[in-house]
Amino acid sequence: MIEIALFGNPNTGKTSLFNSLTGSYEYVGNWSGVTVEKKVGLLRNKQGHLIDLPGVYSLNPISKDEKVVTNFLLYESFSEILNIVDASQLERNLQLTVQLLEFGKPLIIGLNMIDVAKNRGIIIDEKLLAGQLGVKIVPIIARTGKGCDELNKEIVSISGEDVKPLRLYYGTVIENAIDKLCAIINRKKNSLPENIKLPPLRWLAIQFYEGNKAVYDYLKTFIESDELDHLLKEAEEKLIEKGEGKSLYQAIFNVRRAFIEKVISGATERKGLGKLPLTERVDAIVTHKIFGIPIFLSFMYLMFMLTFNWLGFPLSDALDAFFSGPLTDWLSRALISIGASDFIQALILEGIVTGVGGVLVFVPQIFILFFFISLLEDSGYMARVALVMDRIMETIGLNGKAFIPMIIGFGCNVPGVMAARTIEQPKERLLTILLTPLMSCSARLPVYALFVGAFFVSHQAAVVLSLYVLGIIMAFIIGKIFSRFVLKSETSVFVIELPPYRMPQFQTLARSTWDKGKGFIRKAGTFIFAGSVIIWLLTYAGPGGLAVEMDASYLASIGAVFAPLLEPLGFGTWQAGASLLTGFFAKEVVVSTMNIIYHVPDVESLQGLLANAFTPLSAFTFMVFVLLYIPCLATTATIQKETGSWKWTMIAIGYALVLAYILCFIIYQVGRLLGFN
Repeated sequence: MIEIALFGNPNTGKTSLFNSLTGSYEYVGNWSGVTVEKKVGLLRNKQGHLIDLPGVYSLNPISKDEKVVTNFLLYESFSEILNIVDASQLERNLQLTVQLLEFGKPLIIGLNMIDVAKNRGIIIDEKLLAGQLGVKIVPIIARTGKGCDELNKEIVSISGEDVKPLRLYYGTVIENAIDKLCAIINRKKNSLPENIKLPPLRWLAIQFYEGNKAVYDYLKTFIESDELDHLLKEAEEKLIEKGEGKSLYQAIFNVRRAFIEKVISGATERKGLGKLPLTERVDAIVTHKIFGIPIFLSFMYLMFMLTFNWLGFPLSDALDAFFSGPLTDWLSRALISIGASDFIQALILEGIVTGVGGVLVFVPQIFILFFFISLLEDSGYMARVALVMDRIMETIGLNGKAFIPMIIGFGCNVPGVMAARTIEQPKERLLTILLTPLMSCSARLPVYALFVGAFFVSHQAAVVLSLYVLGIIMAFIIGKIFSRFVLKSETSVFVIELPPYRMPQFQTLARSTWDKGKGFIRKAGTFIFAGSVIIWLLTYAGPGGLAVEMDASYLASIGAVFAPLLEPLGFGTWQAGASLLTGFFAKEVVVSTMNIIYHVPDVESLQGLLANAFTPLSAFTFMVFVLLYIPCLATTATIQKETGSWKWTMIAIGYALVLAYILCFIIYQVGRLLGFN
């Protein structure tokens, strides 16, 4: 079976093409770094595997995910290359294509976004372009699947073809240096194990002189680093001496650019140059330095109105009525009919149904939120948000690219933390990992929905929006402190691809929404299910035995330890303490715990009881605490994995807990002084 490697720049529709050719689905977003690891899918015709690699502009790696691509070429075995190229950005995209052609594997180009190119007045002669590059080119629109069937056939047809690598002339100095390194490799390759197959030597040498750190590390395994450094220094000195360039990297880049310009000038034609594209006209408004952030907040507010007030509230009420009515009645009758003991009946009805059902009633609101987040992402707008936030991010020692993991964190902090791999500077990457858990993820949403439904009925969307904004503001403040005193680093330049605006496909939106939301349902069947059983058992048993009063249970004893500490924050009850403690395992478990503790049949009854235990001020303070206090167990494990450090993991937990306590203390005590209690 053939192994096809899929290469392309970020935002060229690479993941959409992967989905069209394989039928499997990977998350699609409009920024660099959505795919951070190798993904493999089976072609629809079952004749090969397609390997989806991270989007890169060049084989010279800067960030962790880009290094995956070069390492793949160095160490992995594959049959051919599928290179997706954005037809509207040919010059930049072909920089990567040239490097792949120099590698010498059979290659086919999927010329994507031909519709966008046409709208911009770019007319491409695909046959002439293919002839000049010496490869097959298939025009496609990956988003809709147009041309993908033909591409699938062509991929199989080029398998096993004997291909000569592209050979550009880089000037006397560089060519001599390439020959010299190739001769050294040939001499020393005998010391390598027999099972190691070297990549094409000329390609290896060009990448080395271009400054590819991954190739340097590869060569260092069998050539002394001093010898490699001498080769680089010698070549650069001769290059400058003979006036062939100012640096090896620049000289190689200029040769490739001249080749690409020659290819493009012969195969493309531009029409209607005076007309400003729609994307640029819209960008003038949504990325405006003054109006950009208010527009983003307006979209967020509209999203929360739809999630909580207009669509989510009635759907959640209907699901709640089903759980507390027909489902509970049916289970109760079934348990009685099979002769289940009182203990089993109580465990299932009061523990599992109450705990898991109390969280699942908020599934409609979570899926609605994910749908609109996917809509903003797939339309191309979210990339603009990162650009708009760049100016603010600079003040805390980061750039707009760091806001991308934070946006992903709105769905779930775990992939948000993982997305920080795309950030080049190690200190910036670490700072982004530490700040991302402050973003309000979907797991906190059931807590917000419960409390805003009880205390802020007329202002649900505004209150929830204020929590999301508060998380962002706190991330900026903490980021400023860390970058000033702990993680000082050089300021990096922010470069992001702004894709053209597109009308999202409903099928893609549905898949993306399901992909985000299914984790919540899966968690309800695992974490929350197990948590509900344990929590109920802790309420069922106590120092005095089994079937004790709630206030005499083990859970009450555990919660009572934390109650005095929470008193200055406005919710100094054992019930609040126990709920927050269990929330470490998963934030949704806070709601499950409260459902079990208060022993109520539905959400409305629980909200009625909460109105007696909290005031609007203490309810808001409680939500702020849930927003900011320790990351959940899964996020904590991911932080440890990504940083490789227990020290930084403990710092992430510790600073969040301190921040939550101090801020909630200020909110509650100042609120009381102002008479909000």
